[in-house]
Amino acid sequence: MKSLIGPKYNGKYLHQVIKEKLGETYLHETLTNVVIPTFDIKNLQPTIFSTFEAREKPLMDAKLSDICISTSAAPTYLPAHYFKTQDKDDNFHEFNLVDGGVAANNPALVATSQVTKQIMAGNPDFFPIKPIDYGRFLVISVGTGSAKVEQKYNAKIASKWGILGWLLNGGSTPIVDVFTQASGDMVDFHISVVFPSSSFEENYLQIQYKFYILTDDTLSGTDSSVDISTEENMKKLVEIGTNLLKKPVSRVNLQTGLFEQSKKDDTNEETLKR
Repeated sequence: MKSLIGPKYNGKYLHQVIKEKLGETYLHETLTNVVIPTFDIKNLQPTIFSTFEAREKPLMDAKLSDICISTSAAPTYLPAHYFKTQDKDDNFHEFNLVDGGVAANNPALVATSQVTKQIMAGNPDFFPIKPIDYGRFLVISVGTGSAKVEQKYNAKIASKWGILGWLLNGGSTPIVDVFTQASGDMVDFHISVVFPSSSFEENYLQIQYKFYILTDDTLSGTDSSVDISTEENMKKLVEIGTNLLKKPVSRVNLQTGLFEQSKKDDTNEETLKR
């Protein structure tokens, strides 16, 4: 029952490494503008950290280590992260955060929204672009990969689930699978609207590979876990990424949820170079 009453990992080693690498660096000190989604478990709403806002709102200018620990705190795997910020007037803000993927599993929409917000605010970096001039946007979305759709759930099976059934079924967590997949797919639906024409589609590239996380593509169930960090698996991930560059560009079919090869024969590598 231990796995049902606490996170799978205590996060101490990860936290130590992040703090060692990032030290006392704050969000406003990033070398380029960044946008990092998290989710506040206390207020039940997304908290978006961005370099733009950190420069304008001191209470949002948190340490990068706290932000990175928060945005990687995947529910059931790692513990939620608490910290607070304080400004020169002794005002403070408390954060109770978990993985931003629960709200923005595909952060492409968060990124475009932040740019749009800056355009509307008159940021000279984007002048004279109009807020909805998506023909001037270039969005490259690089996914971390996901398990192949096994269609292991259906209405007949799910109709018999109670609380435990939704939380744990066959080594996976259906409720997490549903929300995570839905979050990413909703971004695809939105992008398909704002980048509707062929000319706009060339300005949005999503590189995602649906794969099993271990050593081949015949694994299922718990073997496709996202937390297997063996040397063998790390090498396999590098191999998968390298091979992915040679594959043709694919786009998601919004009816089936599956990726289909683009009408053009360009590879991901060729498109990235372009």
